[in-house]
Amino acid sequence: MDTKATAVYFYYPDDDSIINLDKNDLEQFSEKQSLVKAIWNSKNLPSKDINSLADEIKRNNIERIVIAGLKPGFRKSFFAEAMLKAGNKLEDLVLADFGQYCNGGTRNQEIAKSMLFCAFNNVPFEHGFQPDTNTVKPETLVIGGGITGIQASLEVADSNNKVFLIEKTGTIGGHMAMFDKTFPTLDCAACILTPKMVEIGQHPNIELITYSEVIDVKGEPGNYQVKILKKARRVDLSTCIGCGICSEKCPSKTLSEFDAGTTLRKAIYIPFPQAVPNKYLIDAESCIYVKNGKCGVCAKVCPAKCIDLDQKDEVIEISVGNIIVATGFQTFDAKRIERFGYGRFPNVLTSLEFERLVNASGPTSGNITYRTKDKKGNQIFEPGSGEPSKFAIIHCVGSRDRNYNNYCSRVCCMYSLKLAHLIKEKIPEAVVYEYFIDMRAFGKGYEEFYQRIKEEDVNIIRGKTARVEKSENGIKLRSEDIINDRIIEQEVDMVILSVGLEARSDADKLMKTLNISKTEDGWYKESNSTFDGETTLSGGITIAGACQGPKDIPDSVAQGASAASKVIQSIMKNKINQNIKDISLSKVEKRVEDFQK
Repeated sequence: MDTKATAVYFYYPDDDSIINLDKNDLEQFSEKQSLVKAIWNSKNLPSKDINSLADEIKRNNIERIVIAGLKPGFRKSFFAEAMLKAGNKLEDLVLADFGQYCNGGTRNQEIAKSMLFCAFNNVPFEHGFQPDTNTVKPETLVIGGGITGIQASLEVADSNNKVFLIEKTGTIGGHMAMFDKTFPTLDCAACILTPKMVEIGQHPNIELITYSEVIDVKGEPGNYQVKILKKARRVDLSTCIGCGICSEKCPSKTLSEFDAGTTLRKAIYIPFPQAVPNKYLIDAESCIYVKNGKCGVCAKVCPAKCIDLDQKDEVIEISVGNIIVATGFQTFDAKRIERFGYGRFPNVLTSLEFERLVNASGPTSGNITYRTKDKKGNQIFEPGSGEPSKFAIIHCVGSRDRNYNNYCSRVCCMYSLKLAHLIKEKIPEAVVYEYFIDMRAFGKGYEEFYQRIKEEDVNIIRGKTARVEKSENGIKLRSEDIINDRIIEQEVDMVILSVGLEARSDADKLMKTLNISKTEDGWYKESNSTFDGETTLSGGITIAGACQGPKDIPDSVAQGASAASKVIQSIMKNKINQNIKDISLSKVEKRVEDFQK
């Protein structure tokens, strides 16, 4: 039994409203613990001087200090030096980071007390907070059909286990399917992705359910009952031959989501030529028949008679043992930063729009043109609309900005460099300016890629862009040039905004359905950011890819495979952890007692 006299210091440096803890209650709980001899916080810390604090520690015979609260590691060095001066061991300085396990739930208070109890008794929290286990069904649900969900599905299915892959849109592929090249190798994105998509469609252990979403989850870890809303495609997947006559004759057009709104598509459509499933579907919001009961041309001309315009949504139910969440991200809405002129100036584009513009399967077959208005006033790209010659690429739009998102989106620097290369590749004489804050080339081969782009006659300028304005000859930018200590103004023909990544706007809805947690930035939260980045506090539910935080493609694929490995292990063992967050304080106290025997 541990008997070291303990002091606890409560540290709450930032806005901790998301943790939602009763701090007075935690201090009262600590007072009742026999080992606790002193309770400190920022207001009553005996001294902010290291030598004086060391004297206080010796005077009160304090042998262990627990730093508890949010990000306690930020205060560790101060207390560590005081402990050493007092003649104590560094191993007796213990951290209890409430932010790791307490996040917006109703049981935060009990979890925080459990963490404190383990720290006071010098028992690793993971030992005291170990849940019981259930048996597990071998079927797995993967939510999200982007590259992460595809990789996770294939890994689990290749272990000879059943996988249900749910995708909200009409095809799998996600954002990667929209890209032209991948950094840093400049490999064709479709060449990497489409073979995996085809494998998903043909795999005997994968049931692909597109144009659908999870609406309810009941049960317990290892045995979840999941309700899925299958939206009416109004086209029979089993009989559609993909001939395209229906789309050719359809009179209704709307902006194409797959092409990021850079061109139009029909109300009955295939999202893109390599879509899986490669079948048509009807968009109810733009279909004339669905809206007012008129038209119906597509059904009349369909040679396979596979169109049912009156088809209704349906709800199906499946049972699974594990759930992998791989729902991805959304890009920052550039209209929120008015000074950049997005939405006002037609040739101010987002990076995703430019990705589609330079893609060979895009609206102009990969040719870079100006944006124009069609007869109905839609701002789209069309072949033959003139070729710009001067480009500006602005980094960190919506990222690393206290007004929007504090965090770095990780991919923007590298994809901005890639876009500069693609411009020079297609228009060798083009003038390209890149405006960046810091160049974050963190991955394998990334720094080399950065150096290569610098050698391609791209003007890379360090400094923030203040404003984008219309000028007589095109678009005028006013920016910093930090290296040369000056403010510069430059005129260009086209501006590309490197928008950051955000948690999806519908992430909260799924979070509540699955009973998982999120961070203050809206990303789904893992059980431990240091050594367990996939599991959540809900047993049998893992997260992977960019729904957990901004990631590039290699990291997303790796995490998808890691999440799948955890699922396969649970199936092989026929054992899965119950919900970590449901463990009671009394059970933790009993575990700590058993651990110390």
